[in-house]
Amino acid sequence: MSGPLGIGVIGAGTISNQYLRNMTAFPDLNVVIVGDLFEDKAAEQAAAYGVAESGSPEAVLNHPGVDLVVNLTIPQAHAEVSSAALAAGKHVFSEKPFATSREEGLALLAQADAAGLRVGGAPDTFLGAGLQTARRIIERGDIGTPLTGLTLFEVPGPVDDHRNLEVLLSRGAGPLWDMGPYYLTALSQVFGSFSSVVASARTARPQRTLLVGPKAGQVHDVQVPTHVSVLADFAGGGESVTTLSWDSPHRRVGHVEIVGTEATLSIPDPNEFDGTLRIKRKGNEQWTDVPATGAVGGRGLGPLDIARSIAAGVPHRASGLLAYHVLDTMASVTESIERHEWVDVASEVPATPPIPEDWDPYAATL
Repeated sequence: MSGPLGIGVIGAGTISNQYLRNMTAFPDLNVVIVGDLFEDKAAEQAAAYGVAESGSPEAVLNHPGVDLVVNLTIPQAHAEVSSAALAAGKHVFSEKPFATSREEGLALLAQADAAGLRVGGAPDTFLGAGLQTARRIIERGDIGTPLTGLTLFEVPGPVDDHRNLEVLLSRGAGPLWDMGPYYLTALSQVFGSFSSVVASARTARPQRTLLVGPKAGQVHDVQVPTHVSVLADFAGGGESVTTLSWDSPHRRVGHVEIVGTEATLSIPDPNEFDGTLRIKRKGNEQWTDVPATGAVGGRGLGPLDIARSIAAGVPHRASGLLAYHVLDTMASVTESIERHEWVDVASEVPATPPIPEDWDPYAATL
């Protein structure tokens, strides 16, 4: 490969603003087209970010200048759109979750492998300065041996006049599948592969009435738990406790602590790319701030890493294997909730190579 990687975006919703703003600023990426079922929205986003072409999802899939499709559709469409992109001979980077079932996820991995194509998935936040600095601190031995992790996400959740309320409370969403990937991916970067989980859950309001849009007044059955608590064991011996809730009257987000034999490390919000870390050492009750260092970038680092990894002939970091392992873990959590017992996580994921501290997303390297 020579020159920037050609990018086609499918899905022109709110999250596309972050991706388009960043990807159009990375010299190693060339966003050539934005597509959406609502072609006027695709045209609006293309114009806003200086992208030359727009059209339908099919226009993106058939575009000869597109090497990689960035799939920003709703969760329930992720697997279908990613599969179509692979069938069209394109590499794929998908928003989370990777798919809504193990069967879909495994099929995507097999399809990509058979076609010799790359497949990756969000979150790519762990490639940013915040979590990469945490990795360097832990791998230097600053906290001793990591023992346990504590992650906490509590918010009021989507209100009844949220325009995507029905989607957020359907299969493939809820706090576990919507926010879980950030926290579970962060934990996997510290402890490695999940090995087993046990979980409990509840749904505060089993029915919600939509207040806006063409379905206003429709009563919607909530299909997912809105509060989930997870205890997890890792193949390498660590353990974590995670709470993911849309039932809280207040907001507590981005709480990630890693307890080691010598210190406790507080990690920045895994839904962000930057932030300040804090460390509390044995025998000292005071926290010490540690600024994050290295690449920040933002959403779009995953596609950028794919582009540079293709050129270098090395595995990319926000890989399909990692995205599938997180999916497999969430599916195991869902089964544990239903069965009221420990459930093994069958998949494993290799360790992700760290991002070099001088890795610059704004440099032209291709």
